[in-house]
Amino acid sequence: MINLSSFIAFHARRTPARPALKYRGEEISYAVFDARIRKAAGWLAAQGIGADDVVAVLMKNSAAFLELVFATSHLGAVLLPINFRLSRDEVGYIAGNAGARLLIVDEELASSAAGAKTVVLDDAAQQSVTRLAGTTLPAPMHVRQPSDLMRLMYTSGTTDRPKGVMLTYDNFYWKSADQTIALGLNAGTRLLVVGPLYHVGALDLPGIGVLWHGGFIHIERNFEPESALAAIAEDKLNAAWFAPVMTTAMLTCPTRDSYDVSRLAWAIGGGEKTPEARIRAFSEYFRNARYIDAYGLTETVGGDTFMDAGREIEKIGSTGRAIAHVEIEIRDEDGRTLPPNVNGEICLRGPKITRGYWKDPDKTAAAFFGDWFRSGDVGYLDDEGFLYLTDRKKDMIISGGENIASSEVERVIYELSEVREVAVIGLRDPRWGERPVAIVVLAEGASLELPALTEHCRARLASFKVPKQLVIRDSLPRNPSGKILKRVLRTELETAE
Repeated sequence: MINLSSFIAFHARRTPARPALKYRGEEISYAVFDARIRKAAGWLAAQGIGADDVVAVLMKNSAAFLELVFATSHLGAVLLPINFRLSRDEVGYIAGNAGARLLIVDEELASSAAGAKTVVLDDAAQQSVTRLAGTTLPAPMHVRQPSDLMRLMYTSGTTDRPKGVMLTYDNFYWKSADQTIALGLNAGTRLLVVGPLYHVGALDLPGIGVLWHGGFIHIERNFEPESALAAIAEDKLNAAWFAPVMTTAMLTCPTRDSYDVSRLAWAIGGGEKTPEARIRAFSEYFRNARYIDAYGLTETVGGDTFMDAGREIEKIGSTGRAIAHVEIEIRDEDGRTLPPNVNGEICLRGPKITRGYWKDPDKTAAAFFGDWFRSGDVGYLDDEGFLYLTDRKKDMIISGGENIASSEVERVIYELSEVREVAVIGLRDPRWGERPVAIVVLAEGASLELPALTEHCRARLASFKVPKQLVIRDSLPRNPSGKILKRVLRTELETAE
């Protein structure tokens, strides 16, 4: 049988007292977690949810979040985790486009809920959604097939609206198998989860795949460097995924020497190429851990390449080599395979890669060369198959580990009558990796200041997407076909800093 809840039930039968996860000081055994999943599934069924219905969650990290991940699958429904930093308009679009039957939202995020019937979780329900279930009976497991849709995850793209990535049970199980090989996952894996669970980094890299093995997950609701370090020490955690901003925050934490972090064996970095200085600083502090550079996408459930142990400095700038069941080729605009050390589009093939975008056959067709997925990223493979990223074809900005589609921000800025032309780019930032910057050509006689731009964007976009800098220009550089040359803008502004 194919269902996420089936492996929780397996461990609940064999090792019922074994801890599965911990949240806010409560350690939850596999037996208790299994019972809560079945009860939560019964509660969802009482809300009218059945097989293939879409259940959206707009939540910060919690034990209830993971209960809903498994309970949704238990019913045969489809999970839709939504970025809790998005604006109400963005949430409404995603929930509406996905056809969500139910939106479950944390109380502190209720003002952002839109697009579906809504249930609000108070603080107690965030500890366990079963606290809303009352006398509701547990639901029976709904058997799924490997090709069935398990999850929808919306990602910023090159258009003005996000796209719904379809992820199947096949995708998840092949992802988990490959990460088991690459990372050595087993029942002794004790994972720190501090990234947001709506993101593949926290949910899948390796995320809930650890529970597949009977391992342990410590969940932090929000990332705070002191809390993360304390969790590693107190629960003897040996594995983690960190966005670059998190790694920097821990390495510069004033109280970092107060914690015993000797059990940490590895941490996966995500979101950007890691500079040598950060890798060395990581190794000096986490003395028994290796820093694993990686490359992955929402469309591939994350983790397509991992850096080989011991080659981090030798291959500085690389994100490692492809995992067991992923192939990588570099191709030109016409889909022709390029030789080693030549830049082109990174293309991937394998059983963990999405079959396409929800309700969007045109974008799905455009995303593939045959059965090779087009990442939209530019890079090359060296003679040993190590992948190097050199540019982002999609004009994606990565700030604090979050993807920002420049076109999405531009769409909002173009709503201002003062703006004739705009280009949004990412500039290097010591804290966030990159910060979004708006370069604007004003309409005749108009003026625009950063506070007004910020106010306009904040009402329509998540705060992390709002430009942190405004540059006024008389014109924007373009190529002969009229396309704005964002690479030229980045070079000019970085040189001027």
